[in-house]
Amino acid sequence: MERDPLTEKVIGCAIEVHRILGPRLLESAYEQCLARELALQGIGFGLQVPVPVIYKGTRLDCGYRIDVLVEKQLILELKSVESISGIHKAQILSYMKLAEIHTGLLMNFNVELMKNGISRFKL
Repeated sequence: MERDPLTEKVIGCAIEVHRILGPRLLESAYEQCLARELALQGIGFGLQVPVPVIYKGTRLDCGYRIDVLVEKQLILELKSVESISGIHKAQILSYMKLAEIHTGLLMNFNVELMKNGISRFKL
């Protein structure tokens, strides 16, 4: 899969957060610390960004939220789980489709090495 500079910088930020905190914390802790690291690196982002569903031409708020939207072009779905399942992969792909964002990273912080907890997705 093609790698881009923004995605590489974001992965570096996640690795730094994981290096400092380690595994086994709540997802919310990783989200806040990753947000701080992104800010320190001068990377623009939004947290818990609403994703509407367009149904028959009507925009509906169904409660979907992107964990982190980076530079309006990269979705980060954060997890702190024993293992990633198919539903986690389906979730990020659905968010990417709904938001019309073509690149996503599924990041599981509950791993020994962060590089093993990152999956890339492209539409």
